[in-house]
Amino acid sequence: MFTIGGIPAHPLVVHAVVVLLPLAAIGAVVIAVRPSLRRTLGVAVTLVALAGVVAVPVATQSGSRLLATSGGGGPLVGEHADRAGNLLPWAVLFLALLLVSVVTGKRADRTTTPADAAGGGVAVQTRTTTLHRVSTVTGVLAALAGIAVTALVVWIGDAGAQSVWQGIGG
Repeated sequence: MFTIGGIPAHPLVVHAVVVLLPLAAIGAVVIAVRPSLRRTLGVAVTLVALAGVVAVPVATQSGSRLLATSGGGGPLVGEHADRAGNLLPWAVLFLALLLVSVVTGKRADRTTTPADAAGGGVAVQTRTTTLHRVSTVTGVLAALAGIAVTALVVWIGDAGAQSVWQGIGG
């Protein structure tokens, strides 16, 4: 079992997931509601989401090691572990949608307007409109996926917290 300052790594690493993924979800909702903020927040929100996604398998692995070295745990620990197995695919989907939204939005912002285009003004306008639509749709989907990921994090964390604190203080 890997420890940090004598504390098992799992409860420490889990906090990266618990903080970063919901924070990125809030950023995704803000970007979906105010697409103009994508220019200033898009890269930062995507990097926060990436860090959160990377932390998921680290948390899962450290949890497996903690479980193996602590003698198994009770049924709530097993439920916590089962629930945690569902998070990574959803977190990756969230990150992918967010990335597509930010990249297509930035490409749409950089595309010249028909007035500036020499020649193919209609083609440029059509391309820009398509990129804006893709960015908007994937931005809304990313916000919804972020909300779903946040709900999963709470659901998983609830089982973990109950497994640790059940019977304490009551």
